[in-house]
Amino acid sequence: MRRPDLSGTRYRLGEELGRGGMGSVWEAEDGALGRKVALKVLDLPDEGGGLAERLRREARVLALLEHPGIVPVHDAGTLGDGRPYYAMKLVRGERLDEAAARMPLAERLRAFLRVCEAVAFAHAAGVLHRDLTPGNVMVGPFGEVLVMDWGLAKVLGEADPSRREGTEPPRGPGGGTEAGSVLGTPGFMAPEQERGEAGAVSERTDVFGLGALLSTLLGTSPPRQLAAVVARATDPDPARRYDGARALSEEVRRYLDGERVLSYRERPHERLGRFLSRHRVAVILVLAYLAARAAILVFLGR
Repeated sequence: MRRPDLSGTRYRLGEELGRGGMGSVWEAEDGALGRKVALKVLDLPDEGGGLAERLRREARVLALLEHPGIVPVHDAGTLGDGRPYYAMKLVRGERLDEAAARMPLAERLRAFLRVCEAVAFAHAAGVLHRDLTPGNVMVGPFGEVLVMDWGLAKVLGEADPSRREGTEPPRGPGGGTEAGSVLGTPGFMAPEQERGEAGAVSERTDVFGLGALLSTLLGTSPPRQLAAVVARATDPDPARRYDGARALSEEVRRYLDGERVLSYRERPHERLGRFLSRHRVAVILVLAYLAARAAILVFLGR
């Protein structure tokens, strides 16, 4: 690993924050604006220039996606040694799965809805994330939720920069690469993504990733309605999944609002329980009124 040489740039290097599949991320100070930023720098051998172009492309994709739930890019350039970099917002916080461990269910679901909003915005701009995992979502100190690491993003209608959809050099034991791995994270990739079917990758591919993400947030004993949502989102057949992040988020919102979850076939007693829970105050008032009327009738009948 080479420390980035930032001479000739406006940045002063700080500590390393982490490493990804092709680059390292460093804290830096922007000397022109006096603020802390995160710098992502290519950190792998790149004889053909393909990885450098992928990093530049990631910066361009982020520049397209101006949304509160997507980390913004501030600047991009090339170091003196020829390696590309880009500067983005420095996010302080925790991974979503770490933060979720202290959250009640409703709060976890609201955080998930924030992720869906960002992904739906990207889909509207024609961009797929393709690596939606708990590690790629950060929760800030004020509860902000940010979708990170768009390095595997695909712009619909553009040629994919990888040699074959679903392949790139993977990380080796020391952060290097070996040939022939699959893009994405096992357990969060849709089957069509694992198989490298370029023509089959769509918004529903990200829906699978969101469903797998929701599953990790729910734990081992989720409510039946939400388990049905996960099952539909992660269906092996893309045609049977939700058609996009917005449709998936609407199902979760229905659960939070006490409405019927469309993907779950309710039993009669569950429908009654949901009705009573959703209209608890009204039911209590009606029962109180009936009890009062009954008491009056009993009193008058004496």
